[in-house]
Amino acid sequence: MGFDWRWDFTFEILPRLLLATLNTLLAAGLGYAIAVVLGLVLALAQRTPSRVLTRAVREVVEFIRSTPLVLQIFFVYYVGPQFGIRLSPWTSGMIAIGLHYASYLSEVYRGGLESVPKGQWEAARALNFSTARTYFRIIIPQALPPSLAGMGNYLVGIFKDTPMLSVIGVAELMHTANAIGSESYRFLEPYTLVGVIFLLISLPTAALIRVFESWVRKKLGLI
Repeated sequence: MGFDWRWDFTFEILPRLLLATLNTLLAAGLGYAIAVVLGLVLALAQRTPSRVLTRAVREVVEFIRSTPLVLQIFFVYYVGPQFGIRLSPWTSGMIAIGLHYASYLSEVYRGGLESVPKGQWEAARALNFSTARTYFRIIIPQALPPSLAGMGNYLVGIFKDTPMLSVIGVAELMHTANAIGSESYRFLEPYTLVGVIFLLISLPTAALIRVFESWVRKKLGLI
């Protein structure tokens, strides 16, 4: 069995895969946006005076982190209708990815919040700042720089996990490659191109995240 690479077939399927790449980037971007916002909400919800709320949120976060993303995608899409929640594959995928990575980002935020010196909290209380003003004007701006590395890692992670959406029929990159393979009975070219496309996006993105992190730290005088 020899190596049978067909360049004519490669150039034929490339436009179709590039179009699917846009869907993959859109899925990753929307999922990450949900995770960034919801992750902060979950992190702050674990710092309330209510022990019941803090414990409940903590258990939810641990449950989500301890179960596979693909199971959560299946649950939202296939089990949701049994409770009267009928969502499209796209919506189900975005919710599942957003919830899954929000649980991880909440831990990143928690670490950043705990890195803020206690003196900053005491100064805010001495100035009689409200809780909201303390967080959004003093604490969170100082907690974000230490969190950038983890946030960047999970952005790349979301991008690499978008192929899981193919299990519910979302037309992202891997789903399109599978469709091409099923139609042509050739899997070498589409799967290889998918790997190359992921590399061409993931590696520069990781590099840009490191550059952005360094820029933020310089702006804040941390390095």
